[in-house]
Amino acid sequence: MSDLRQAVISVLGHVDHGKTKLLDRIRGSATQTGEAGGITQAIGASIIPLETVKKVCGSLLNEKTKFTIPGLLFIDTPGHAAFTTLRKRGGSIADIAILVVDINEGLMPQTMESIEILRNFKTPFVIAANKIDIIPGYKQLDKNLLKNLNSQDPFVQEKSETKLYEIVGKLSEIGLNSERFDRIEDYTKQVAIVPVSAITGDGIPELLMVLIGLAQRYLETTLKLHVSGNAKGTILEVKETQGLGKTLDVIVYDGILKRGDKIIIGGLEKPIETRVKALLAPVPLREMRDKKTQFKAIDEVTAATGVKISAPDIDGVIAGMPLQSYTDTTRDAVMSEIQKEIQEVMISTEAQGILIKADTLGSLEALIFLLKEKKIAVRKASIGKITKKDITDAESNYDKNPTDAVILGFNVEREGDVTGSERVKIISSEIIYRIIEEFDAWKEQQIKLLEARELDELIRPCKLEVMKNYVFRQSNPAIVGIYVLEGKIKTGTQITKTGAPICYVKGIQQEKESIQSITKGKQAAFSLDQVTIGRQILEGDIVYSYLPEEDFRKIKKLTKYLSQGEVEVLKQIAELMRKNNPVWGI
Repeated sequence: MSDLRQAVISVLGHVDHGKTKLLDRIRGSATQTGEAGGITQAIGASIIPLETVKKVCGSLLNEKTKFTIPGLLFIDTPGHAAFTTLRKRGGSIADIAILVVDINEGLMPQTMESIEILRNFKTPFVIAANKIDIIPGYKQLDKNLLKNLNSQDPFVQEKSETKLYEIVGKLSEIGLNSERFDRIEDYTKQVAIVPVSAITGDGIPELLMVLIGLAQRYLETTLKLHVSGNAKGTILEVKETQGLGKTLDVIVYDGILKRGDKIIIGGLEKPIETRVKALLAPVPLREMRDKKTQFKAIDEVTAATGVKISAPDIDGVIAGMPLQSYTDTTRDAVMSEIQKEIQEVMISTEAQGILIKADTLGSLEALIFLLKEKKIAVRKASIGKITKKDITDAESNYDKNPTDAVILGFNVEREGDVTGSERVKIISSEIIYRIIEEFDAWKEQQIKLLEARELDELIRPCKLEVMKNYVFRQSNPAIVGIYVLEGKIKTGTQITKTGAPICYVKGIQQEKESIQSITKGKQAAFSLDQVTIGRQILEGDIVYSYLPEEDFRKIKKLTKYLSQGEVEVLKQIAELMRKNNPVWGI
């Protein structure tokens, strides 16, 4: 047996760019080689042995290269939810990822998000530039990809090169050096792009060649199998299996797991201890996602592979949790390691910030990372459904910072009848970038509402004209017609003419109706306290709302909510006030 395990490969990319079709095509190519056992279906994974890869690649592989890697293990569930679920401490269990990009559409938001996650998990990746078959005029002229590309009509060649270099350019903008796989000078410094078609199969041999080459050359140390140590794995899925009850679909990435082994699984409250009652593998040549898949009992599995585990006391287990086998002497060390791994992610991260929930530990880690990249503080991060307790937690943020009274949920449901409240917003989706986009839009809207509310509580800049021939009473209180030249004024506001307050607006009446405020372009009868028309105020005078210095300072920060005219009046009021105090409002 090789002392190296298979390289674990995950498939990520934007929705509708062909991740599932590409996986199916890779598996299909492997089963068409005529090799006995050309592909092995494991739980949640497909194992393509080295001999089958060699047969698919043919003359593309250098005969002088000595391959010691036993093959490639493809995780059957594409998408970064699966990629992040299958984590191990400090990264993903995927040794290499295939990032699927539609060559015609280029890099999309979810592609960028996948790249950020791959970078965070420090996973090397290859780009499969899919759908070359729908480039207008493209024909399948040769099985060899490069010969085929060079045999296309010149305008097709030009179009495919343009599309490829648009991807190269976009990657360069985010600091990634990339190139078509046959033009790569240094695989440690450049990302390889392989043009492919999941429909015709073009480029599949070349993609497998790049993957096996990378795994052999750069991952030998990573792929060393620790046969004597504990088996390590990640829970891919927890499901009900007919005749067996609740079972665990597990990807084992290190060591050997045997029937009867004691195992510890990460839990939300504390680790779960149990024993492997049965190890189950699918009957050969059955598609794992087929609900009718039948299983056979096996005695042991060696990494890297997928296996179904039947075990007692696993009701509290959730997807994405780490799993390790142990002996009585290693129990405490394994327990401590697993607990530490979970606590590293599920912590109250900052004193102030939003709440987030995700379906798995890895998803939570990815979400925290992407939020930190955008400088969004996270106060509490946990796994599972959104509960009433989460609403209460988020509500406690409101008084400190209303824009933190939000719960972001990735791939999670709400418990029972849980809804947001007047103070708490819930944003959830199966796509992280949509969650962040919606959160950004909501936050911007909340800030505008809060600032508009704050502005309403302040004395606004206002310019008024005391109308001639409209003095209804001179004093006690004075009642006079006033025209609002600019701004908005409320009852209770003080009036100034020279920089000092001279009276209060006691009331405003328009068409015999009392109103609380009045705006630009309107006229009304103002009741003014502590003033006599003809003495402190004359008919035809221009007067202003008297701004307390503190209100002025606050309004200066909110001028984006003022009209241009109000901004001008604000300047005029400042000039008026600074005649008496040159540093007023500064």
